[in-house]
Amino acid sequence: MKRLITGLLYLAFIQIASARDLPVVSPAREGFDPERLGRIVDITQSYVDEGKFAGVITMVARRGRIVHFEAVGNRGADDERPLEKDALFRIFSMTKPITAVAAMQLYEQGKFHLSDPVSKFVPELKGVQVLNADGSLVPATREMTMQQLLTHTAGFSYGFNPDGDPVDKYYREAQLFAAKDLEEFADMVGELPLKFQPGDQWHYSIAVDVTGLVVERISGQPFDEYLDERIFQPLGMEDTFFNVPDDKVGRFLPNHYLDPKTRALTQFPEDTQQAALRYRGTTLFSGGGGLVSSTMDYMRFAEAMRNGGLLGDARILGPKTVNYMASNHLPASIVSGGNGEQPILGARLNGFGFGLGFGIVTDPAAGGVMGSAGEYNWGGAAGTVFWIDPVEELVAIGMIQLMGSPYPFRSDLKVATYQALTESLQ
Repeated sequence: MKRLITGLLYLAFIQIASARDLPVVSPAREGFDPERLGRIVDITQSYVDEGKFAGVITMVARRGRIVHFEAVGNRGADDERPLEKDALFRIFSMTKPITAVAAMQLYEQGKFHLSDPVSKFVPELKGVQVLNADGSLVPATREMTMQQLLTHTAGFSYGFNPDGDPVDKYYREAQLFAAKDLEEFADMVGELPLKFQPGDQWHYSIAVDVTGLVVERISGQPFDEYLDERIFQPLGMEDTFFNVPDDKVGRFLPNHYLDPKTRALTQFPEDTQQAALRYRGTTLFSGGGGLVSSTMDYMRFAEAMRNGGLLGDARILGPKTVNYMASNHLPASIVSGGNGEQPILGARLNGFGFGLGFGIVTDPAAGGVMGSAGEYNWGGAAGTVFWIDPVEELVAIGMIQLMGSPYPFRSDLKVATYQALTESLQ
């Protein structure tokens, strides 16, 4: 009996360990030229050598098998310790796809319809007004829907341009992310005007933070607990959270910016950077940008999506739901606003659409970067990027910590990844 119990415990340990890490295989086995795939490291090392990034982690998987996983450079501009593969990153807006998945889990359970008004779950938004270009406030002609909330067409903004946009000025003055929790956040948002009538335009916004509150209210669970129970634990994402645990703080990287005068890579001082406070003891669980994660953890999430909502024995969504999320939900006439963490080229959505929580590549040629139609993706304000290519059955992730990076990291990583393929499925 003792041997049987020991054996069962050992098997359980092996199952947990194998569920934790995706298999690593030879690139040639999955249709990559190993030497050409090494160009990813050549590119990332050049970014480090030129002083553009302190360090970079890149990962590529095909059909759920890792063919590339490398870290180059250091932890920070002022921290010469080598960058380790288990480093923790602020993923900022790469939180958004995770929040969208949480919402769509509830959609699958029949808890809401995409045509439902958001005010059904967030009554604080009932009767919001729209600020016209002439400065007049007018009632919204229609209620924003859940579909508009998930596609950034609800009329919200982010406050990125307070000097040039009157709505953004209201947002900046409101200091939304100083709210103590999502309840107070909703009260504050309910006092702000919309940028346009719901459904009229696409504009990057706080909509996904509102989505997090919807998840919280429908599920009856705090948003952080819901994500942990329904997504992170099933997928084995042990390094993804809103608050960095004490025993993992040593793996949390510093953030950076480019000095406005010298353009030199500069590390935020630990005693002044917001992250030092934002990720330790926060009670505002931002579904739009609040998570910290590791490269392996985010690969587990992205691979589950590529595989139709399934990773190992854990299913977080049905495959039809994933396909629906990865479809373009925007009318062709909608134009975009601008912000660095969106992988959008130009003023219009050239070759690019938006699904439910993900950006969608509709025409790689129009976008000007090699890839596949149907790719879905997003990025984060500190330069993190990922994409899922259902045509080539691959996922790629790039992780850095540089706010407002002006460099074409995503494009370089895409070219280096795709040029290494020896077996294309297109």
